[in-house]
Amino acid sequence: MDLSFFKKKTEEQLEVGGEDIDVADIIAPSLIEIKQNFLKLGERLCKTFFIFSYPRYLTTGWLSPIINVNFPLDISMHIHPVESGSVLKKLRKKVTEVQAEIEEREEKGLIRDPSLQTAYEDIETLRDELQTARERVFRFGLYITIYGDTEKELREVETFLRSIFEARLIYVKPALMREKQGFVSCLPYGLDELMVGTPMNTAPLSSVFPFVSPDLSANEGILYGINLHNNSLVLFDRFTLENSNMVVFAKAGSGKSYFCKLEILRYLMQGVDVIVIDPENEYEHLNNAVGGAYFKISLNSPNQLNPFDLPTPRDDEDPNDVLRSNVINLVGLLRIMLGGLSAQEDAIIDRALTETYAARDITPGTDPATWKGKIPLMSDFETVLSGMEGTESLIDRLGKFTKGSYAQFFNSPTNIELGGGFTVFGIRDMEDELRPMAMFVVLRFIWNQIRASLKKRILLVDEAWWIMQTEDGASFLYGLCKRARKYWLGVTTITQDVSDFMRSEYGKPIISNSSLQFLLKQSPAAIEVVKETFALTDGEKNALLQCDIGEGIFIAGQKRVAIKALASYAEDQIITSSPEEIVKIKEAKGKLES
Repeated sequence: MDLSFFKKKTEEQLEVGGEDIDVADIIAPSLIEIKQNFLKLGERLCKTFFIFSYPRYLTTGWLSPIINVNFPLDISMHIHPVESGSVLKKLRKKVTEVQAEIEEREEKGLIRDPSLQTAYEDIETLRDELQTARERVFRFGLYITIYGDTEKELREVETFLRSIFEARLIYVKPALMREKQGFVSCLPYGLDELMVGTPMNTAPLSSVFPFVSPDLSANEGILYGINLHNNSLVLFDRFTLENSNMVVFAKAGSGKSYFCKLEILRYLMQGVDVIVIDPENEYEHLNNAVGGAYFKISLNSPNQLNPFDLPTPRDDEDPNDVLRSNVINLVGLLRIMLGGLSAQEDAIIDRALTETYAARDITPGTDPATWKGKIPLMSDFETVLSGMEGTESLIDRLGKFTKGSYAQFFNSPTNIELGGGFTVFGIRDMEDELRPMAMFVVLRFIWNQIRASLKKRILLVDEAWWIMQTEDGASFLYGLCKRARKYWLGVTTITQDVSDFMRSEYGKPIISNSSLQFLLKQSPAAIEVVKETFALTDGEKNALLQCDIGEGIFIAGQKRVAIKALASYAEDQIITSSPEEIVKIKEAKGKLES
């Protein structure tokens, strides 16, 4: 900080009310009163403590509970190096004394004193470490200044501090009669006026390192929320991780959709395209607010997708591989549509699909540029099947998708295009028994569009347990998550039914292929599955059972923090899922328009 301005003003003197007042008079408290066991700074009281006794072992992060308390305090650490030669002389003398005492007890026939033996071994170990320069010795002073409005408040804070320290066999004393020196020692002057130090070698001294609360922040990206450990910002870009996939697990009403909408809104402002599969039409209000494209998918919807669509091969892709992969995925879709296939039927379907494309002059040897105008329909596939032997059962089951009530959706050419910005596929009005098939068809369409061009995108699959109900659907979703990184895509998988998700053999692999995981409030019935899957501690498990809406554990790679998602007022008006809030917003909008 440049203090030249203040120095100049101090030299010139500030004239206030006819009196000369320098900068020190402005920033200083109205009075400083030194008492025996505390200081009075204006209307506030403060009291300083020092640590005078430590246990034999110090664990990493033992100071963390003090650093993360909710009341104001100052912590000052003073580390003074001690010359190793003088320490070695003292240790040599001390080890001689201890050894002599041990021998004296043996001569008298007394039983072995474990404390003496332990002291002897510790001293010898420290001597070896110092002699080989693997350790150094320091004089370490740790001082803490607490604040309060009354003496009673000071006593309450003191009791709290003592309880935390003494539970770890660490003992503190107040700086009686030296409160001024203690207060100055805690100021950022680097002055140690108390000079109450404890000899400490490098290993235990490293455990005092103060920045122990987990942190998850970067120089770029979006704001995900507030770190509940230390009130810092959880700020980073998911596309900088080894993959950009994320899974979100939470019970209903815990704020998972709110969190995901907030992420979508903030990434849209950075120019990232977002595609959503929406089973409950929760994202329609957000879509209208940002001017995105919303496609309602149902049997009677004018928005239609042809399952036989082919992706346009990129320059670095072999058209033969693209066609072969598409046939394999279609076999999986037909397994779901036809209620399973025998081994013989599976082989027939595979051959019939290849012949269906060949009948439209789409073969491995043809130019991919000519494919688009020749894409077959489900009825073309039925025609090919009818000319093959042993296909009567397949044709009967396929009839409802080509001529029956399902034909409009499954036997029509695609009439929509995936644009940029924000795109939502709403499948709420699709019948429950058809919803896994509809999600599969929509995912295939989206995947074909994504493969056609490289662009930073996010694909959000809400209520993913629907597609995870079938092995082929789960396999396709897993393959999409596994290959998404190569196409600059981040897949977000959301579900509230963790047990159903994990029952699939692809559930755990999808999680393993997601560098980001967000766990919000969990139900007691599912918490054990979540604990085992994400290797949670008992504390994290209890936190997930009791956390508030929008709070949870956010895992990014090897880091994990407890966060709370926070939105501005404008963002909240756009992303809220509360029916009451949505009605109020619509009423307010109606009044403005009238």
